[in-house]
Amino acid sequence: MAVLRKTVTVLFCDVADSTPLGERLDPEVLQRVLSRYHEEMRTVLERHGGTVEKFIGDAVMAVFGIPTLHDDDALRAVRAASEMRTALAELNEGLERDFGVEISVCTGVNTGEVVAGDHSSGQAFATGHAVVVAERLQKAARGGEILLGEATRRLVENAALVEPVEPLEVKGKKDAVEAWRLIGVLEGAPAFARRLDAPMVGREQELATLRSAFDEAVQERACRMVTVVGSAGIGKSRLANELLTSVGHEASVLVGRCLPYGEGITYWPLRDVVREAAGDLTQARIEALLKGEEDAERIAARVAGVIGVAEAAGPADETLWAVRRLFERLAGTRPLIVGFDDLQWAEPTFLELIEYLVGWSRDAPMLVVCLARPELVDKHPTWLNVKPNTTSILLEPLSEQEAELLLELLRGEAELSSEVLARISQAAEGNPLFVEQMLAMMTEDGSPPDETAIPPSIHALLAARLDRLRPEERAVIERASVIGKEFWRGAVSDLSPEDDRPSVTEHLMALVRKDLILPSRSIFPSEDGFRFRHSLIRDAAYLGVSKETRAELHERLADWLDRTAGERANELEEILGYHLEQAYRYREELGPIGDRATGLAARAGERLGAAGRRAIVGGGDAGAAANLISRAVSLLPGDHPLRAELLTELASALMMTGDFKRADDVLGEALSAALAADDARLEARALIEREFFKIFAGSQEASLTIPEVTARAIPVLEEAGDDLGLARAWRLRGEVAALAGHWGARAEALDRALEHARLAADEREEATLVGLLAMSLYFGPTSADEAIFRCERFLTEVSGERSIEAAIWSTLAGLVAMRGDFDEARQLWAAASNQFEELGLTYRRAVRAIIAADIETLAGDDEAAERELRRGYETLERMGEKGARAALAAFLAESLTRQRRDDEAARFAEIAATLATADDLVPQVLCRNVRAKILARRGKLDQAEELAREAAAVVESTDFPDLQALTLLSLAEVLEATAKTEESARLIDRAREIYVKKGNMIAGRRIVPEVNSDGRR
Repeated sequence: MAVLRKTVTVLFCDVADSTPLGERLDPEVLQRVLSRYHEEMRTVLERHGGTVEKFIGDAVMAVFGIPTLHDDDALRAVRAASEMRTALAELNEGLERDFGVEISVCTGVNTGEVVAGDHSSGQAFATGHAVVVAERLQKAARGGEILLGEATRRLVENAALVEPVEPLEVKGKKDAVEAWRLIGVLEGAPAFARRLDAPMVGREQELATLRSAFDEAVQERACRMVTVVGSAGIGKSRLANELLTSVGHEASVLVGRCLPYGEGITYWPLRDVVREAAGDLTQARIEALLKGEEDAERIAARVAGVIGVAEAAGPADETLWAVRRLFERLAGTRPLIVGFDDLQWAEPTFLELIEYLVGWSRDAPMLVVCLARPELVDKHPTWLNVKPNTTSILLEPLSEQEAELLLELLRGEAELSSEVLARISQAAEGNPLFVEQMLAMMTEDGSPPDETAIPPSIHALLAARLDRLRPEERAVIERASVIGKEFWRGAVSDLSPEDDRPSVTEHLMALVRKDLILPSRSIFPSEDGFRFRHSLIRDAAYLGVSKETRAELHERLADWLDRTAGERANELEEILGYHLEQAYRYREELGPIGDRATGLAARAGERLGAAGRRAIVGGGDAGAAANLISRAVSLLPGDHPLRAELLTELASALMMTGDFKRADDVLGEALSAALAADDARLEARALIEREFFKIFAGSQEASLTIPEVTARAIPVLEEAGDDLGLARAWRLRGEVAALAGHWGARAEALDRALEHARLAADEREEATLVGLLAMSLYFGPTSADEAIFRCERFLTEVSGERSIEAAIWSTLAGLVAMRGDFDEARQLWAAASNQFEELGLTYRRAVRAIIAADIETLAGDDEAAERELRRGYETLERMGEKGARAALAAFLAESLTRQRRDDEAARFAEIAATLATADDLVPQVLCRNVRAKILARRGKLDQAEELAREAAAVVESTDFPDLQALTLLSLAEVLEATAKTEESARLIDRAREIYVKKGNMIAGRRIVPEVNSDGRR
C-alpha cells in the first residue's frame, strides 16, 4: 500500500449519552434514528470536502485533506462542524416528531500529521497522533460542544470565534493539550487575516501597468482587463488595493471572489459584485440600478436568475447579454473597476462570462482586474494569451532589500534581534505573506523561528498546491526535495523507478512551467541544474514523503553523488555525510537497527568528520567544524578508530567557539577512548588538548603540568610521525612563555610549531599559529614597523584564509594605531571583528578586545576602550572562561583608573586577581599597578609604593614593552605623590624610551609629566 505523510484535519463526532438512548428505543428504531443522523452528517461533511472514513456505532470520523489536500482544510472542517450542529437542530425536529427523541453530539477537531494509505484498499487510511487527539477532544466535549485543537485554532483564527477551555490530559502526551471551544464561524471570512495596512513595498512598475490600463479605459471609454498572476501571498491583493486607493475617488469599485468549493458557486463572484452595487440581493434592487434602461426588467430578471435570487436563469446567451448591459450601465455615469479574486477557482462558464464582458462591452469605461494563482494557467492555458484589450502581470518575489523593508514596517514595536530578522527574511524569500506569517509565528511563540519550521498557514497553502499535481509530477518533485533546495536532473532520474526515468525531464519542465522549480546553475558540468522556486516549497514536498522512503532515497542519492563527483567527492563530503546521516536517522526512528543501518552510520560519521576538519582547515569556521564533528562522533561506533581522534578535534573546535563546558566533557571522553584503545599517540593528543583547556579554565597548575605533558608527548608524537600533534605540542609550550610575558621565547616555540603544521599540510593549525605569531610580534620587542612588514607578508602568503586574515587584521590594527593611523586601525579592527563573528570564533574575538582597546586608548578615547574591554570580558564570562578573562579584567581595571573611576577599577582588579593563576604575570602586574595608584590617591603612600615597586621588579624579567612602560608610569605616578619627583622623572623618560624603541610613537609622545603648582614636574 502506498504511504504518504500529510497534514490533515480530523473531525470526530459522537452522540452524547447514547447508552440511555439505546435502552429507550427498540433496536430497529434506533437503527432508523442513527441512519438518518449518519446520512445528514455525511451530507454536511462531504459538502465541505471531508471524507467520511468510518462510522463506529454512533461515532463519525471524517478527514479533511484525504484524498486531496486543500489550503483551507482546517476551515472546511470547522465550518462543517458548525453546520453539523445547525443541521442536527433541524434533524431533531423530525426525530422528535417521528420517534420522540432528540440527539446531542460532542465534536472534536484537530489538525496534524498523519500517515495516509490508499483508501480503495479497504484499510484504515489515516493514522497518527493527530487522530488520537481529535478523538480525545471529542470525548472531552459536552453535548452540543465543539472543541478545537491548538493547531486547528491557529489555522482558522481569523474566521472562527473561540474561547479557551482547560487543557486536556491526553494519554501518551507529556504535556496537556490546549483546547478551544468553537462559538461560531464568520461567513465569508478567510482563515487568516492579511496585513494590508502597511505601506506597499516595491511593485512600482506593476502598479503603473494597472494605472495605465485604467487611464486607457477612461480615455477610450472601453473595457480593459488585467490579470495579475502570482503564488499565494505574493502580493496580488495588496497591489490591487493600492490601485483602488489611488483611483477610488475617480471610479466605482466592485469586488467578487471565487470560491474553491460549495453548491451553486459558478456565479458566486457575480453575486458578490451585485450585492455591493445594489446593497441587497433582490431583483427589484438590481432593476433600480438600471433606471432609465429600456430593458431594465428583463436584464434584472436574467441577472437575478443567474445569481440564484430569482427563478431559473434564461438561455446562456441572454445571461451574457444581461450581465454586460448591467456592467455597461454601472460604468455609464462613472468609470467602473471590477475585481475578481481567486480566479483559479473559477468555473469555465464564469471565465467565458469575463471574456465576453471584455470583448463585447462598448462605450463603457471599465477595468476588470483578475487576481489568480498559477493554477489558473494550469487549468486554462490560453487565459494569458495576448488578446485585444487585455494584459497580464506576473508577480515575482520582492527583492532582498524590499523584503527587509517590509519586515521592518510589519514588525512595528516588536523587539527583534538582527539575527532573527535576517532568518525571517531569508526564509520568506521575498513572499510578503511568508514574511507576515513567519513574523506572526515568532512573535506569538516568543521564540526565534526554527529553520525547519513552516508556519501552518503557509504549509497548508503549499501542500495543497503540491497535492493538485499529477501523480508523476508529484513523485518527481518529492525526489527532488530529498536532494535539497538545488538539485540535478540526473539525480532525480537516478532516484526514480527505471520505468519512470525517460519521462523525468518532461515532468521537470512541467514543474518549471508551474513555477514550482526554476532552472539553475549546476555544480556538475554534465548535469542540468534546477532549484526550488522557494525553499518552503521544497520543505512542504519533503514532508509529504514517508520516512521509510526518505531513508532509501537519501542513501541512493549519496551513492549517486559519490559516483558523479568522482575526484571531486572530497569537496562534497558534508553533503554526502548529511544524506548518509539522514538515511541512518530515519532507519533509527523506524527501527530496529540492523547491520546495514550501522554501516550507514559509520559511513556518515567518516564523511562528516572529514567535512568538519575541512571546515576549519579551509575557512577557519569553528562553529561549522564543531557541528560537523559532533554529528560524526554521535554516528561512529564506539570502537571505530576515527572516533577517539575526532573527539580530540571536537574539543579543540569547541574551545575555539567558547563552549568550554562541553569541551571539558568531550576531553574526558577522548582520554577514555584513547586509553581503551591503548593508543599512546591519541592519548598524547588528548593530554595536550586538556592542557589547553586548563589554560582557558584558569587552572593554577597549568604552568607546572604543561612542561611535563609536552616533554612526554613530543617523543611519542615524533615516533608516530604526527606532525600535527607536534605542532600542537610546541604551541602548548609557547603558552608557558606567554604566561611569563616572554614573547620572544613564545615566538620561538610558535616557529617550531609552524614548521610541523606546514609538514602536516594542516592549513587550520598553520593559520592559528600565524595569528599567534602576529600577536607575539605585537606584544613582544619587535619594532612596530618590522611587525607591520611581517604581518603584511603573512597576508600575502595566506590570501583567502579567512580566520588567519582576521587574526592578522586585528594585529595590524593595533600596530598602525601606534603610528597614529586611527581611521585605518579602526577599519582593520572592524573587518577582523566581523570575520571572527561570521566564523564562530567567539573566543578569539573576545581575547583580541585588548588590541581594540589599545587602539582607542592611543586615540584618546578611554570610554571606547572601556567598551571594547567590557564586551570581551562579558563574552568570556558567559563562556565560563577564566584564563584570558583575568587579563581582560586587569586591562579593564587599568582603563577605569585612567578615568579616575577608582571604585570600579578596584573591583575589576580584585576579579582579575581572583581569576589569575600565580604564574600568569600580566594580570598579576596590572593588578598591582591599579591598586598602587588607587592607594596613592587615597593617601596610603607607603603601601602604594611597595605594590608599585613589586610590579616593576616582576616586569623587568619580561620582554613585553607595553607592560614594562605602563608599569614604570604607574610607579612614577605613585612616586610623584610621595614627592620623589626626580626618580619619577627618570622612570617617565625610561618609559618613553621603551615606547619609542617599540615604535609606539603615539604613546611615547603622550607621556607628558604633570606639573605641580610649584613648577616641579
